[in-house]
Amino acid sequence: MAKVAFIGLGVMGYPMARHLAAKGHQVTVYNRTAAKAERWVGEHGGKSAPTPATAAQGQDIVFACVGNDDDLRQVTLGSDGAFGAIGKGALFVDHTTASAGIARELAAAAAKGGFGFIDAPVSGGQAGAENGVLTVMCGGSDADFARAEPVMASYARASRLLGEAGSGQLAKMMNQICIAGIVQGLAEAIHFGKRAGLDIGAVIDTISKGAAQSWQMENRAATMTEGKFEFGFAVDWMRKDLSIVLGEARTNGSTLPLTALVDQFYADVQSMGGGRWDTSSLLARLEPKG
Repeated sequence: MAKVAFIGLGVMGYPMARHLAAKGHQVTVYNRTAAKAERWVGEHGGKSAPTPATAAQGQDIVFACVGNDDDLRQVTLGSDGAFGAIGKGALFVDHTTASAGIARELAAAAAKGGFGFIDAPVSGGQAGAENGVLTVMCGGSDADFARAEPVMASYARASRLLGEAGSGQLAKMMNQICIAGIVQGLAEAIHFGKRAGLDIGAVIDTISKGAAQSWQMENRAATMTEGKFEFGFAVDWMRKDLSIVLGEARTNGSTLPLTALVDQFYADVQSMGGGRWDTSSLLARLEPKG
């Protein structure tokens, strides 16, 4: 069992830290809203810390899952950041969905400080975090990944090292590109079927047995058809992720016309007041108004 800290107790971090505690690891938590950290300790044991630096002291592995590049830079390199207190030979594992650039920046800072760094964004959403079945895409060294993997198994169904620092974030960008296109296709199919007067449930049950099958179809088609969009990853978060994707595309010269288009469709959903709806709400912009 390891001594670990978890920085960031949002919808993903809260249950991920819970799984670490349930597996017997010694867990110290930090959250920007201290009351949430205290509530976590009341439910799951362990300790809370007043700053990321305090949380990182004396730990074998420090995990983080925060909002964006700026949040990540604050909890690592800020005045009370974890990088100023983490011990030599320790390991920092970042589960934030962030840019490849900051992953490389933090990996360099970690190397200078004498500790390891893995960028390790996750896929599976809140349900995957709650059920401990996330997929983790990692960038870093073989040795650091070997140390992290058995501990990450507390909340992960699968983890894989995909290359040097930043590779995990680039893989997560590919993941989000795929999701954007699949959800838009599913939304258009349901919209088309409704206009054609088909029994949507029956059609989905049939085509989900063939080449059109996807996780989104299996898990979101029914709720999409009912106009219910409170079951997953929020549109605001997806737009943040797609902004990272499109920024990276400008850097590496890739052409992503579908991703750019779906990003604008999500902007339409935001303008409809759907920023906190889940990503399947792309259907809402196709439905008749009123």
